[in-house]
Amino acid sequence: MTAPMAQPVDAVLTARDKGVPERAMGMTIAEFLATQPRLDEFWTPLIVLDDAAMRHNVETMASWCAQRGLAIMPHGKTTMAPALWQRQIDAGALGITLATIGQVRTARSFGAASLQLANAAVDERSLRWLASELADPDFRFVSWVDSVETVEAMAHGLRGASRPVDVLVELGADGGRTGARTIEAAVAVAERVAATPALRLAGVAGYEGSLAHERTDAALNAVRTYLQQQVELHERIRHLYGPGDVYLTAGGSAYFDVVAEVYADVTGAHRVLRSGAYVVHDDGFYRQISPFDEGRASDDAPRFRTAMRGVARVVSHPESGLALLDGGKRDFPYDEGLPIPRAAASDLGAPWRLLDDATISAMNDQHSYLRADVPVGAVVALGLSHPCTAFDKWRVLPVVDDGESGRVIDLVRTYF
Repeated sequence: MTAPMAQPVDAVLTARDKGVPERAMGMTIAEFLATQPRLDEFWTPLIVLDDAAMRHNVETMASWCAQRGLAIMPHGKTTMAPALWQRQIDAGALGITLATIGQVRTARSFGAASLQLANAAVDERSLRWLASELADPDFRFVSWVDSVETVEAMAHGLRGASRPVDVLVELGADGGRTGARTIEAAVAVAERVAATPALRLAGVAGYEGSLAHERTDAALNAVRTYLQQQVELHERIRHLYGPGDVYLTAGGSAYFDVVAEVYADVTGAHRVLRSGAYVVHDDGFYRQISPFDEGRASDDAPRFRTAMRGVARVVSHPESGLALLDGGKRDFPYDEGLPIPRAAASDLGAPWRLLDDATISAMNDQHSYLRADVPVGAVVALGLSHPCTAFDKWRVLPVVDDGESGRVIDLVRTYF
């Protein structure tokens, strides 16, 4: 059994950890948590995580995958938080997916033993580092390639490695992101991999999420067609696979239900999802597009819960109907929709009242424009959209035991 990733509870809290109470300065995370802190000690702005909701989401996804014989290697770049990666591993994840070789190095520094790089690695310096890591026989690693040039760059950088690197041929699509644009081009890449001693052909990969951003019939059909092409590629090149594990992988956090549908009858490979945002879900983009959104009509479908929220304080009320908050683009995500004002209170720890018809109309670096009459000094709870651009703004995020509690039971540290 793989040892758990080292948890950074010995990290010392400093003034660089925004939002953390002054009394925590100089304490380790473990020492601070032993004092039973409460959220109303923290400074604003904040992003707060809900422990009960995160546990529900991780368990829901793990159960759903297990029922369908799917594996999951959740995308760790969403949070870059080893403590949250460990929750996913403990729930049965095959490993963690990452987006850059630098993130792979970070994960290895915490003892991660099973990693997928959902990208190409072509930099000779980072490939030399990877070659040294391959000396660990317990390290499972798989990367992607989408061109002959990528294959050649990997072969050059991996000279002297103790074993070949498992690689997946990435199939793309017109208008998508990376990936060979046709099945024929992908087959040619696979053939080159099979003829390259430094690499082992280990399957097919791709990302369907860049092909659609809604759940209309046209969007779902585009995703389904692409995934069927992935399966066709898998069948075309399976005779080239070397001995060892084989993977067929797709599945961001929006269309993993379609991936499960198309992959259902595939044989000869681990069918692997890479969804990552589900650990906290959100109150915007994924709430609208996820098959497990709380608002979907089917009563018997699984449901994710929103497990992150922003908190900001009113610092100015310069005119009727306008309040300025102390959190902006440096604190909260905004690329997939502006924050949504949900409730206000006189202070953290005080009763919340719902905000009806309030909106955030604009954001600056350190301010958000709240269109509502909320007095100076009050705090506002914000629904947030897109976890992938929320966590990167914070070194430490407090975790409360549930959405209604002010008891802080953990601090999640990120490593972007």
